[in-house]
Amino acid sequence: MRSPADPGAALADAAPVPYWLDDPRRPEPAAPLTGPVHADLVVVGGGYLGLWTALLAVTREPDRDVLVVEADTCGHAASGRNGGFCEASLTHGLGNGLARWPEEMPTLVRLGRENLDAIETAIAEHGIDCDFLRSGSLSVATSEHQVADLREEQQAASAIGHTLALLGEDALRRRVSSPTYRAALHDPDCALVEPARLAWGLRQACLRAGVRIAEHTRVQGLSDEGGRLQVRTAGGFVSADRVVLATNAARPLLRRLRLMTVPVYDYALMTEPLSPAQRAAIGWEGREGISDRTNRFHYYRTTRDGRILWGGYDAIYHFGSRQRATYEQRPETFETLAANFFTTFPQLEGLRFTHRWGGVIDTCTRFTAFHGTAYGGRVAYALGFTGLGVGATRFAAEVALDQLAGLETERTSLRMVRERPLPFPPEPLRWAGVRATTWSLARADRHGGRENLWLRAMDRLGLGFDS
Repeated sequence: MRSPADPGAALADAAPVPYWLDDPRRPEPAAPLTGPVHADLVVVGGGYLGLWTALLAVTREPDRDVLVVEADTCGHAASGRNGGFCEASLTHGLGNGLARWPEEMPTLVRLGRENLDAIETAIAEHGIDCDFLRSGSLSVATSEHQVADLREEQQAASAIGHTLALLGEDALRRRVSSPTYRAALHDPDCALVEPARLAWGLRQACLRAGVRIAEHTRVQGLSDEGGRLQVRTAGGFVSADRVVLATNAARPLLRRLRLMTVPVYDYALMTEPLSPAQRAAIGWEGREGISDRTNRFHYYRTTRDGRILWGGYDAIYHFGSRQRATYEQRPETFETLAANFFTTFPQLEGLRFTHRWGGVIDTCTRFTAFHGTAYGGRVAYALGFTGLGVGATRFAAEVALDQLAGLETERTSLRMVRERPLPFPPEPLRWAGVRATTWSLARADRHGGRENLWLRAMDRLGLGFDS
């Protein structure tokens, strides 16, 4: 007889679909694009970046004719599959930002907070029901060497005016009870959302503001035709003055971007609702978003109906940047995730998972989004969010609109915005490099965080691989 905490038993009834998309409130898709049409601004991609871009564009210029074209349905990809951590950080964490743009970090922290405030305001103004909760986040140490890292990060944050609370083992376990916890940093600048409902709410806000949306409309090409930009689709083309590319991990329309990111598969589980006794056993009344400090980290949070989302650990790259629907299901990863869940919360033995799924992350070598323009400044793009796009996409939308308007703003003047990451090498070096990095990160986790020569060399070059 199998143990109640046997991962196979806990996963036996889990549906192979993203929990957030398995929702009766999912909107009916808009009609595909047909025939030649014209627009002032075409936004390619109906995820967070595309929807924020469209909404902010008509907020700035209410008479602007804006069209969003989406290959599937709005929010179907990363925007509807993520953990729902809406963080203020624009740099994928304090450490990454300090390593790359130390002189800009006070400004970036402030702009990140302002961006999170603006998201909260927009959700309220547009009546978006996505369970927005500014609960803060906990970055949890599960080994002693990680506790020292927490202290260093707290001191670095304090030096730039950012306050993080360091919780010792007892204080932390009073908040959330796990035998694996040693300490944590609490960051107040994080909110939780229901990701698909946020995307659908932004979609509805766009429609109410006069934005046109065409779904099931895959863009096949982009060209300059006599001074106007032409966006080609199977159903026709759009003639546009300006274009924003918001395509996340999809194959970039601009050749120059094709080595700048790699598609990485990330996986998650959702539990059934916890009973009152189970909820009492773990505490977690503050509903903070939690992640641990290992290289192969987990992220987890609760939902409004008392479930736990548990994701992360594996970051899977397929040779040649291949993407397939079958890659969204990976039984060995789900079993590992389930086993690690019960190691963290052994008091929840017997709890079952209802959903299991995967999705693609647009990973770049600097771990955070980069920005640019093409076609003489008439096309703007942002990509490479590396798993931290729920909040940062709104900031990127503001940058893109500034760039298209030719504006010199505080945002566009940032070195973070003006610089680009190093590209990934072509295959087969890309595959070999990702494999070596993945193996080295796992090895470091097994050896108290000690990095081997490969990881130290990657750090010196400013290169990385993450999710």
